[in-house]
Amino acid sequence: MNIEECIEQGYLRRIKSDDKLIEKEFREADYDLSRARDAIGNKDFKWAIIKSYYSMFHAARAVLFSLGYREKKHFAVQVVLEDLHKRGKLERIYLDYFSAALDAREGADYRYTYSKETAEEILKYTESLLQRMKKL
Repeated sequence: MNIEECIEQGYLRRIKSDDKLIEKEFREADYDLSRARDAIGNKDFKWAIIKSYYSMFHAARAVLFSLGYREKKHFAVQVVLEDLHKRGKLERIYLDYFSAALDAREGADYRYTYSKETAEEILKYTESLLQRMKKL
Protein backbone atom coordinates (compact mmCIF):
# COMPACT_ATOMS: atom_id res chain seq x y z
CA MET A 1 0.00 0.00 0.00
CA ASN A 2 1.23 3.52 -0.71
CA ILE A 3 0.34 6.93 0.72
CA GLU A 4 -2.39 7.68 -1.82
CA GLU A 5 -4.03 4.30 -1.19
CA CYS A 6 -3.88 4.93 2.56
CA ILE A 7 -5.60 8.27 2.04
CA GLU A 8 -8.26 6.67 -0.18
CA GLN A 9 -8.86 3.94 2.42
CA GLY A 10 -9.04 6.48 5.25
CA TYR A 11 -5.89 5.24 7.01
CA LEU A 12 -4.14 8.58 6.45
CA ARG A 13 -5.52 12.04 6.00
CA ARG A 14 -3.94 15.28 4.96
CA ILE A 15 -3.65 17.97 7.60
CA LYS A 16 -1.96 21.33 7.91
CA SER A 17 1.50 20.97 9.44
CA ASP A 18 1.39 22.20 13.04
CA ASP A 19 4.59 22.90 15.00
CA LYS A 20 2.78 22.49 18.34
CA LEU A 21 1.61 18.99 17.40
CA ILE A 22 5.10 18.10 16.21
CA GLU A 23 6.66 19.31 19.46
CA LYS A 24 4.01 17.47 21.52
CA GLU A 25 4.76 14.20 19.71
CA PHE A 26 8.50 14.54 20.29
CA ARG A 27 7.86 15.27 23.99
CA GLU A 28 5.76 12.10 24.15
CA ALA A 29 8.53 10.16 22.38
CA ASP A 30 11.10 11.41 24.90
CA TYR A 31 8.77 10.60 27.80
CA ASP A 32 8.12 7.07 26.54
CA LEU A 33 11.85 6.50 26.01
CA SER A 34 12.51 7.57 29.58
CA ARG A 35 9.82 5.18 30.85
CA ALA A 36 11.31 2.37 28.74
CA ARG A 37 14.73 2.96 30.31
CA ASP A 38 13.16 2.95 33.78
CA ALA A 39 11.32 -0.29 32.99
CA ILE A 40 14.55 -2.00 31.93
CA GLY A 41 16.14 -0.87 35.18
CA ASN A 42 13.18 -2.35 37.04
CA LYS A 43 13.41 -5.60 35.04
CA ASP A 44 9.94 -4.98 33.59
CA PHE A 45 10.88 -6.08 30.10
CA LYS A 46 7.35 -6.28 28.75
CA TRP A 47 6.70 -2.64 29.63
CA ALA A 48 10.13 -1.60 28.30
CA ILE A 49 9.25 -3.07 24.91
CA ILE A 50 5.82 -1.43 24.87
CA LYS A 51 7.15 1.99 25.86
CA SER A 52 10.05 1.73 23.41
CA TYR A 53 7.63 1.07 20.58
CA TYR A 54 5.44 4.00 21.57
CA SER A 55 8.48 6.25 21.71
CA MET A 56 9.19 5.28 18.10
CA PHE A 57 5.55 5.68 17.15
CA HIS A 58 5.35 9.22 18.56
CA ALA A 59 8.64 10.22 16.94
CA ALA A 60 7.47 8.92 13.57
CA ARG A 61 4.09 10.55 14.09
CA ALA A 62 5.85 13.90 14.59
CA VAL A 63 7.43 13.41 11.16
CA LEU A 64 4.03 12.58 9.67
CA PHE A 65 2.63 15.79 11.14
CA SER A 66 5.53 17.76 9.68
CA LEU A 67 4.71 16.26 6.27
CA GLY A 68 1.03 17.14 6.60
CA TYR A 69 -0.40 13.70 7.44
CA ARG A 70 -2.30 12.19 10.34
CA GLU A 71 -2.62 8.42 10.65
CA LYS A 72 -5.71 6.43 11.57
CA LYS A 73 -3.87 3.09 11.78
CA HIS A 74 -0.37 2.35 13.04
CA PHE A 75 0.62 0.60 9.81
CA ALA A 76 0.05 3.89 7.96
CA VAL A 77 3.08 5.25 9.84
CA GLN A 78 5.13 2.47 8.26
CA VAL A 79 3.75 3.39 4.84
CA VAL A 80 4.95 6.97 5.22
CA LEU A 81 8.36 5.85 6.52
CA GLU A 82 8.63 3.53 3.52
CA ASP A 83 7.81 6.43 1.20
CA LEU A 84 10.55 8.52 2.82
CA HIS A 85 12.96 5.66 2.23
CA LYS A 86 11.94 5.31 -1.41
CA ARG A 87 12.53 9.03 -1.89
CA GLY A 88 16.02 8.75 -0.38
CA LYS A 89 15.20 10.70 2.77
CA LEU A 90 15.36 7.84 5.28
CA GLU A 91 17.74 4.91 5.56
CA ARG A 92 16.27 1.40 5.40
CA ILE A 93 17.59 0.47 8.84
CA TYR A 94 15.01 2.75 10.49
CA LEU A 95 12.17 0.93 8.77
CA ASP A 96 13.63 -2.30 10.09
CA TYR A 97 13.87 -0.84 13.61
CA PHE A 98 10.25 0.32 13.50
CA SER A 99 9.04 -3.07 12.23
CA ALA A 100 11.05 -4.94 14.84
CA ALA A 101 9.64 -2.76 17.61
CA LEU A 102 6.08 -3.19 16.33
CA ASP A 103 6.50 -6.97 16.20
CA ALA A 104 8.07 -7.04 19.67
CA ARG A 105 5.30 -4.84 21.09
CA GLU A 106 2.60 -7.06 19.61
CA GLY A 107 4.41 -10.12 20.99
CA ALA A 108 4.62 -8.59 24.45
CA ASP A 109 1.03 -7.32 24.41
CA TYR A 110 -0.82 -10.17 22.74
CA ARG A 111 1.34 -13.29 23.00
CA TYR A 112 3.10 -12.50 26.29
CA THR A 113 6.49 -13.11 24.71
CA TYR A 114 9.26 -10.80 25.84
CA SER A 115 12.76 -10.98 27.26
CA LYS A 116 15.52 -8.85 28.65
CA GLU A 117 17.49 -9.27 25.42
CA THR A 118 14.59 -8.16 23.25
CA ALA A 119 13.82 -5.20 25.51
CA GLU A 120 17.44 -4.03 25.44
CA GLU A 121 17.68 -4.45 21.67
CA ILE A 122 14.43 -2.56 21.01
CA LEU A 123 15.55 0.20 23.38
CA LYS A 124 18.75 0.67 21.35
CA TYR A 125 16.72 0.79 18.15
CA THR A 126 14.42 3.35 19.72
CA GLU A 127 17.24 5.64 20.78
CA SER A 128 18.64 5.57 17.25
CA LEU A 129 15.30 6.05 15.50
CA LEU A 130 14.28 8.90 17.79
CA GLN A 131 17.44 10.83 16.98
CA ARG A 132 16.96 10.20 13.26
CA MET A 133 13.33 11.35 13.33
CA LYS A 134 14.37 14.57 15.05
CA LYS A 135 16.84 15.23 12.22
CA LEU A 136 14.12 14.73 9.60
